[in-house]
Amino acid sequence: MLETLGDIWAYADRGVPVVITSNGSLTRDGRAVFGRGVAREAALRHPGLALKLGRRLAEQGSHVFDLGCGIISFPVEETAWSLPDLRIISRSAQELHELTDLSGWPRIVVPRPGCGGGGLAWLDVRPLLEPWFDDRFIVIGQP
Repeated sequence: MLETLGDIWAYADRGVPVVITSNGSLTRDGRAVFGRGVAREAALRHPGLALKLGRRLAEQGSHVFDLGCGIISFPVEETAWSLPDLRIISRSAQELHELTDLSGWPRIVVPRPGCGGGGLAWLDVRPLLEPWFDDRFIVIGQP
């Protein structure tokens, strides 16, 4: 796992898949709830993203999904109103590793899951990612 500080969208502009943290909540019209942070920014960049993830959540539950357009979902909490859950983050890290293997991505960029608006400490989250994230994974924090 490589670590850096900076703007995650600079990687997207170079064709590197970007991970957005997510939850299992849906609006009444079936859209995923993108409350804040990288997920909210992704929804603004890709207007159909909330509906696309909402359909996947309704059909398959809250898991890591390749949403197309270079965006990958990464569940960190049950609902948009709950706190990030270390068990969910650990499961998502494993699922992301498996998807990265299947997709053959040479690089993928991941925000520090649950550490921005979610309030978790990076020192508590980092050990959960280490078993799954090799040098293809760039974990980016805010400068």
